[in-house]
Amino acid sequence: MIKSIVPAGEFEPEFITGLKAIFEEKIPFNQVLGLKITSLRPEQVTARIDMKPELVGHYAHSRLHGGVISAGLDAMGGLAVMAAIGARHMDESPAQRLQRFGKLGTIDLRVDYLRPGIGDHFELRAQVMRLGSRVASTRMEFLTADGKLLSSGAGAYIVS
Repeated sequence: MIKSIVPAGEFEPEFITGLKAIFEEKIPFNQVLGLKITSLRPEQVTARIDMKPELVGHYAHSRLHGGVISAGLDAMGGLAVMAAIGARHMDESPAQRLQRFGKLGTIDLRVDYLRPGIGDHFELRAQVMRLGSRVASTRMEFLTADGKLLSSGAGAYIVS
């Protein structure tokens, strides 16, 4: 288990609703992937992707395309950074914190593919390892519905 650098706590419903709207509705590619947030906490974020024909990368085995895995891990790393930024600025209103993500972008992404992506749905998890004033580092996991690790990732994101 990865230890997070962000203190545990709870976000306000307004912040959770706003961040879900940004992630699930305002980023069209996340809609293509079918990414849906299942848990949004300062120390860890989780989401789900349901398998659908558009995501198949190997027609004979109905395996998930590797690009879906890497894009999902990248998106989750970004979401974890958003949560960490939100947690860092709890003295601000939820609306103020939701405005802080305008400059967020991926600097580096590493993905290790461990097993083929086969299943009806998948779980994704991400945590921030370090949140600096300019760069954040994350660890991500892509799992089967029963918790078997399919891929892992590490990312670096510009935050300012």
